[in-house]
Amino acid sequence: MQATAASAVTPTVQSRLPQVGTTIFTVMSALAQETGAVNLGQGFPDFDCDPALPAQVAAAMQEGLNQYPPMAGVAPLRERVAAKIEALYGHRYDAGTEITITAGATQAILTAVLCCVHPGDEVIVLEPCYDSYAPNIELAGGTVVRVPLQPGSFRPDFTRIAAALSPKTRLMIVNSPHNPSATVWTRAEMQQLAELLAPTQTLLISDEVYEHMVFDGQPHISAASIPALAARTFVVSSFGKTYHVTGWKVGYVAAPAVLSAEFRKVHQFNVFTVNTPVQHALARYMADPAPYRELPAFYQRKRDLFREGLAQTRLKPLHTQGSYFQLVDYSAVSSLPEGEFCLWLTREMGVAAIPLSAFYAGGFEQGLARLCFAKRDDTLQEALRRLQRL
Repeated sequence: MQATAASAVTPTVQSRLPQVGTTIFTVMSALAQETGAVNLGQGFPDFDCDPALPAQVAAAMQEGLNQYPPMAGVAPLRERVAAKIEALYGHRYDAGTEITITAGATQAILTAVLCCVHPGDEVIVLEPCYDSYAPNIELAGGTVVRVPLQPGSFRPDFTRIAAALSPKTRLMIVNSPHNPSATVWTRAEMQQLAELLAPTQTLLISDEVYEHMVFDGQPHISAASIPALAARTFVVSSFGKTYHVTGWKVGYVAAPAVLSAEFRKVHQFNVFTVNTPVQHALARYMADPAPYRELPAFYQRKRDLFREGLAQTRLKPLHTQGSYFQLVDYSAVSSLPEGEFCLWLTREMGVAAIPLSAFYAGGFEQGLARLCFAKRDDTLQEALRRLQRL
């Protein structure tokens, strides 16, 4: 009997993330491109980095630094990171055992979650929050416990955080400077968090990718600067955000040796290591601290330019303490829900924005949209010209 050809059928996959679709950032950026809108939605610069930085990458490539680096990252870069953290925040991490170079901050956060969260563990996130946090927790089999920041001010509500803590709480994720609200935690708030967590076994991820974008002379308070937090925290930062090279996807994690050892067990099997010539280029570039020390003034000028222009529109800007985002209240313009308003703004006014409700699991509506001012001055001026027609 002649055998028949097997039919071409793709087996069914039970989704690990059944509620997840295309992110709002991808949707709005695609719509901006389709309509010719000024894209103030997705958070990336539209200007070039310092030419010296890609020149260093090219030099490293020409020198033959093109093969696998050590799993945790090249030693010169880890040493630069450790020295920078000590200079800025007063805590010395061991470059060999406590600093790991990652494929961006998103991979760093996922790896930190996977290395310590087990099925049944609870993880506290403060809403509104970056959209990767909850899926990361779900992939690890953990339970997401959502605690809202205070509406309007977006400050931490420690009474609600304390109520959310339980014997099952394995991890908490905080983000300062905060995306999307642009608030910055104070030292008193970080100390209060340290006191709240002190009697628990709860670990912390401190997402500090906007650490060098804090305005009006205020400091960034890193978890590394609070000893009681540093002892339980994965501190995450991003070279992409700091040096205007978001597409390079390189970041780092600083954590105590015992936590870093567990982090690296996962890291070695999900990316193993990170682009070699870029690591060497960053190490050389970091010899001069001026680029990150000058970043607050660089972005504060853009914030102020943008806010001055918004004052000529019917959008009401909320206070921006840090990051390169600006929330606006559009209640004087429209009563549409946030998602519909942002679609309308993109299609009809030619400016793409992100609805704040996208950062809440329940789609909490506050009549707010997020705009990004990490753009050339002429891009911002064109966006403002369009917004002034509202």
